[in-house]
Amino acid sequence: MSENLSGEKLGAEMRHVRSFLLAIAVALVPAIANAAPAMTTNPDAYNYQFESNPQAAIRSARERVAAGDLPGAIKQLATYVAAHPKDADPARLLGDLYYRAGDLASAELVYRHILEDSAYDRETHNRLGAVYATQNRVDDAISEYNKSLPGTDAVPDLVSLHARKGDLSSYIAQVQREGSLGPTNPDAQHSLGSLYLSQHDYGNALKYFMRELDLMPDSLAGLNQAGVAYMDMGDYARAFTLLNRCLLKDPANYACTVNLAAGNLETHNYNRGRGLLDRAQSLEPEHPEIMVNYGYLQDALGDWKTAVADYVKALSISPYSRDAYLNLGIDYAQHHLFDLAESALLKGLTVAPQDAALHYWLGRTYQEQSKRDLAVKQFEAAAQTNDTQVANLAKLRITQLSH
Repeated sequence: MSENLSGEKLGAEMRHVRSFLLAIAVALVPAIANAAPAMTTNPDAYNYQFESNPQAAIRSARERVAAGDLPGAIKQLATYVAAHPKDADPARLLGDLYYRAGDLASAELVYRHILEDSAYDRETHNRLGAVYATQNRVDDAISEYNKSLPGTDAVPDLVSLHARKGDLSSYIAQVQREGSLGPTNPDAQHSLGSLYLSQHDYGNALKYFMRELDLMPDSLAGLNQAGVAYMDMGDYARAFTLLNRCLLKDPANYACTVNLAAGNLETHNYNRGRGLLDRAQSLEPEHPEIMVNYGYLQDALGDWKTAVADYVKALSISPYSRDAYLNLGIDYAQHHLFDLAESALLKGLTVAPQDAALHYWLGRTYQEQSKRDLAVKQFEAAAQTNDTQVANLAKLRITQLSH
């Protein structure tokens, strides 16, 4: 699945398909009731109908997203939220959908309204941090992400933001200090694990995630992140044990479902992977990585045109899907559609300007077109990563172009 222009092995992370839930976290929504909900006539100009309870409103909006109608989902859910301004869960999902549609101003307004009533709502602070990060409001984003802790996986986002700000070493020292001062605090151990995972230091990441699980065996976030770390190390047996344990505790856990799907795709168990993707889509179809994963599967099966269509669908769900831009760029480059590859990768870099994989593949695309100076510049940017695999590949390319 990681074929490339010269045949070198890149590994799964060059086609990142897992859900780390770093920017817009999963909504913590109560289970949907089995009984059919009552319907209320929508009085507004859109002439939609909306459900009469928050769980059903969320379900209805997600059904529209799954059907490819993101604008309709937004209009319908906005109607419900306007009539039920105190229902935080539908409002939070509405903000998520605005964010995914690229309407950052509306997303910010929705999140701020929630925080007026619930100033300590960590999930909403996490989402508002993502909005500010996308707007390059670095200090505001850092403030919001800090307010979301503990309880969300905001540490990797904070790592990225502090790197952008130029004080990453100070932030790393702070998290390490807090973790050492709280050896019996599962949240402190989770933060340390997340820090090391973001730095590709899988041994230390697992050390602290397993400490968290010793302290809190039912931590779904700990099970999920430890599973991701094991997958990054190539130990899928242990990863699957942890992710399945997560799903035994919470069968509707989106993060563990989509990550288990990704692991099955990476180990070529495509039928199992597809079934888990279908399950993830039934749970929370508003996440673009589901379509990225479907595209990844189609690439693995040799149908790159369908894969491209799936990546485009991912971008219709969210214009901020770094993985969709990356995979589009790779597919276009592999089929010598270099103008399209450049466009996709450059757009990806507007979303994730420091992403090493995007820089690397843009360099590859330039190299294939004999644009030596542009290629070297991109490889130099890719070589700055702490991901040794990508850095080594980029340095090898620089050496090749120097001769």
